[in-house]
Amino acid sequence: MAISIPTRQLFIDGEWREPVLKKRIPIINPTTEETIGSIPAATAEDVELAVDAARKALARNKGKDWRSASGAVRAKYLRAIAAKITERKSELAKLEAIDCGKPLEEAAWDMDDVAGCFDYYADLAERLDAKQKAPVDVPMDTFKSYVLKEPIGVVGLITPWNYPLLMCAWKVAPALAAGCAAILKPSELASVTSLELAEICKDVGLPSGILNVLTGYGPEAGAPLASHPHVDKVAFTGSSATGSKIMASAAQLVKPVTMELGGKSPIVVFDDVDLDKAAEWAIFGCFWTNGQICSATSRLLVHENIADEFLDKIVQWCKNIKISDPLEEGCRLGPVVSAGQYEKVLKFVSTAEQEGAKILYGGVRPKHLKKGYFVEPAIITNVTTSMQIWKEEVFGPVLCVKTFSSEDEAIELANDTIYGLGAAVISNDLERCDRVAKAFQAGIVWINCSQPCFTQAPWGGIKRSGFGRELGEWGLDTYLTVKQVTQYISDEPWGWYKSPSKL
Repeated sequence: MAISIPTRQLFIDGEWREPVLKKRIPIINPTTEETIGSIPAATAEDVELAVDAARKALARNKGKDWRSASGAVRAKYLRAIAAKITERKSELAKLEAIDCGKPLEEAAWDMDDVAGCFDYYADLAERLDAKQKAPVDVPMDTFKSYVLKEPIGVVGLITPWNYPLLMCAWKVAPALAAGCAAILKPSELASVTSLELAEICKDVGLPSGILNVLTGYGPEAGAPLASHPHVDKVAFTGSSATGSKIMASAAQLVKPVTMELGGKSPIVVFDDVDLDKAAEWAIFGCFWTNGQICSATSRLLVHENIADEFLDKIVQWCKNIKISDPLEEGCRLGPVVSAGQYEKVLKFVSTAEQEGAKILYGGVRPKHLKKGYFVEPAIITNVTTSMQIWKEEVFGPVLCVKTFSSEDEAIELANDTIYGLGAAVISNDLERCDRVAKAFQAGIVWINCSQPCFTQAPWGGIKRSGFGRELGEWGLDTYLTVKQVTQYISDEPWGWYKSPSKL
C-alpha cells in the first residue's frame, strides 16, 4: 500500500516557510528502514521568526482577534480542527503508522482521541466566558473582589514521538482554548502528522501566527524555543534528562514550565484474580504502543502464590500477539521508532541477563521479520531491585517481574522508584484496591486495568515524572493566569490619613 508523505516546510505566521538555513531531516520508516521523505530542520533563526509571529498575533487588533476574543470565537476554530481531523482520520492514521511504527488500528484510535480533545477544549473555551469575574468573598463590605482568567501568552510546546499527533493535541487544544499563541516543536523522529495539523489549521482559517510548527532537532530548535525570553511558558513531554535542561533554562527567566517526564510504573497482581483477564491487562499495560509509553506498567509485581501459573499465562498471551508491518490487519505490535531506540531496547535486555535476570520470553528480533526495528515482547524474571531493568525506563516492549508475599511488600516494591507517573492494581478485593491506590506514590492509578486515558481526567506525575497536569480542566488552567481585581465601593473616604482640607 503506497502512501505518499507530503512535502512540507515550517509553518510560521500562517504560511509554509523554508528554514532559514535550508536544512532538512530524513524520515525513516521503522518498518522498512527506508528513507521515505524529509522534514524541515528549524534552527534558532526560525524560532525567532515564529516567536515574533506569535507575539504579533496576540497583539493584533489590540488582542481582539484571539487573546481577548470570547471563548466562543476560539471554540469555533477548535471544532473546525476536530472536524477536519475526523475527515482525514484514515490518511492521518496511515501517515502516523509509517512514521513511528504504531499499529494502524491504534493510530486510528488515536485520531479519534485527537478530534475528541479539540472538541472537549472547545466546550471548555465556551465555559470560560461564564467563569470570568468569579466573585471572591472578602471580609470588608467596603470592597468587592473578583478573578479574571487570562491567557498566559506565547507558549512553547515540545512533544514526543510515541503519540505524535495526540500529544500535540493535548497541548495545542488547551493552549488555543485559553487564548494563547503556540509554537509547537514535535520530535524529529515523528513529525509528519504535526505538519498536517498545521495544514488543517490553515484550511480552517485559524488566525495567522496563533499556531506555528517548527520541526527539527532538540538542541537546534527545542532549546532556543525553551530559553527564548519572549516565550512565556514551556510545556514539555519527554525524557527526564531533557526536562531537567528545559527547567534549568526556564529558571533563568523565572518562566513557568509543565513537565510530563519518564516513568517506571508498577502493576500489582494479587492472587484472587482471573488469570487470563489479569494477564491481558498486564501485557496491554506494557506492550501497547509498541511498549513506548511513558506510563507503561513495565514492572509486574505478582503474588507468589500464583506467580508460576500467571507467568505461563503471560507467555501464552505474548505468543498470540501479531507482530508485523503496522499496516497489516490485526497488527498488535509494530517496530520501535528508530534504529537508536532498537539498539537501546536490546541493550537493556542483554544487560538484564548479564546482571543475573532470566529472559523468560522474547527480547529478540522476531524470526519472521528480517527488516525493521522489531523486538519480540520481552518477559524478564529473577529481577532484583538493584538491577538496571528494575530502575530505568526502557521505552520498549520489555516487562520485568518480581514476586511479593504481602500487601505491604507489594506497596513497598511498587513505590521503589524515582518516578511516579502511573501505577495499577488488579484484585477482586475492591477495599484492598482502594487501600493500595491510596498508598501508591503516583499521579495516575488504575484499578483492574492499565493505561486507559480520558480527555476529561487529569494526567501527570510526581517525583521525577514531572509536575503540572494535562487534560481535563487542569489542562486548561495551566495556560491561564489568574488576575485578582479588587474595587473600593464605599462612598466614604478611606480616612487613614488626616485630610489636608480639614487642617
